[in-house]
Amino acid sequence: MNETPAATQSLYASAEKIYPRKVKGRYAQLRRIAALVLLGLFYLLPWLSWNGQPLVLIDLPARRFHILGLTLFPQDLILLTLMLATAAMTLFFFTTLAGRLWCGFACPQTVWTEAFLWIEQRIEGDRHQRQKLDAAPWGPRKLGIKGAKHLAWLLFALWTGLSFVAFFVPARELFPAAASLQLSGWPLFWSLFYGFATWGNAGFMREQVCKYMCPYARFQSAMFDKDTLIIGYDAARGEPRKGLAKLAELPPGDCVDCTLCVQVCPVGIDIREGLQYECIACAACVDACNGVMDHVGKPRGLVRYTSERHEQEGRFRMLRPRSIGYGVIWLILLCGLAATVLLRSPLELDVLRDRRQLYREMADGSIVNVYTLKIGNKSEAAHTLNIRALREDGSAVELSVNEVEVQPEETRSVILSARMSPEGLPPAQTIEFEVAASGQPDIHRRREARFFGASP
Repeated sequence: MNETPAATQSLYASAEKIYPRKVKGRYAQLRRIAALVLLGLFYLLPWLSWNGQPLVLIDLPARRFHILGLTLFPQDLILLTLMLATAAMTLFFFTTLAGRLWCGFACPQTVWTEAFLWIEQRIEGDRHQRQKLDAAPWGPRKLGIKGAKHLAWLLFALWTGLSFVAFFVPARELFPAAASLQLSGWPLFWSLFYGFATWGNAGFMREQVCKYMCPYARFQSAMFDKDTLIIGYDAARGEPRKGLAKLAELPPGDCVDCTLCVQVCPVGIDIREGLQYECIACAACVDACNGVMDHVGKPRGLVRYTSERHEQEGRFRMLRPRSIGYGVIWLILLCGLAATVLLRSPLELDVLRDRRQLYREMADGSIVNVYTLKIGNKSEAAHTLNIRALREDGSAVELSVNEVEVQPEETRSVILSARMSPEGLPPAQTIEFEVAASGQPDIHRRREARFFGASP
């Protein structure tokens, strides 16, 4: 008896290419404005300066972080941590309120995909023209159009890669070196790497990054609840669709089954099938559906921003335990960040004892301990600093160095000795070093250290 061979099924299938259709409407206009603003900031910020310092520059060799007029040092790790935590909580808080608006309007993947898609539409045409071009056999015309598109993409990606590196290397040094083909080393590597990543992600992978690579799409459900803003389809109003109504001999709903909401979707989903994790809340389907409703004389809002509670109860609820909790944490982080910036001292002080010798006993019987003071000036002005040390009872300790000058953004190491009389000197005690700017007592820094004396 002959057995029919079992059908084989591939575990992997290439994703079908999506050809998003151009759409006009309020949300499309807002999306373009957001993209232009964000791209403008990305490409212009490396060129801007404040009081002679770059407005944004992560200077890794010098271990300086210039951020919006504020110069941070490795010692400001708590401030950098607060900035990152505040940015993360901002995303969590607004995701709870407004869903994936970040993904649809401000995510770098979305913004650069919009830019690459705009270039593609200008060279290859709209949706049907691109589909027809891809289906056509290769020939001089197709090679010319595809070549022009990829050349434009590569130039734009290379500019993007250089602009990214300009946040780490001054733009006024980087771009002239690149123009004269003298760029080498790490700047060249990262410019090409980031340019290639932009070309690949925004030109080819596009929605695949959002679907399979972005972790945010996976854990966003932990921040969603019944009141989170989402894109929704009003099935009660739209169903049955035009074609299904004829088959079922029922009065048709408002959905005319034109599929424009699918054609304009950048991730290729059908919003009429319900909320899906691939949806990035860009509202392209809202604009497309509103345009169709205007054309057929029906009310807008068949596809709209809504929430699960609004669909069930007809109301939005902004204040709820989750949003209040995220909001309180967000405000605490904002206040902590503001307080840290405002109370941040322009001086940094570290005190290190000499580890080679616990103490020295001088000819006159006095006891000497040697210290290294590392003094960092985080301001943009030079300071003459007065140095003193106090014992636990408030009396002064004799120091070999009492004054030092520190230049702007300089870190100096000062080696000095502290001397005490042996009378009544305990084997160990705590002393406090203080450095203060001459004429500016509010600019000061203190650190404790241990002073060791002779055993009784």
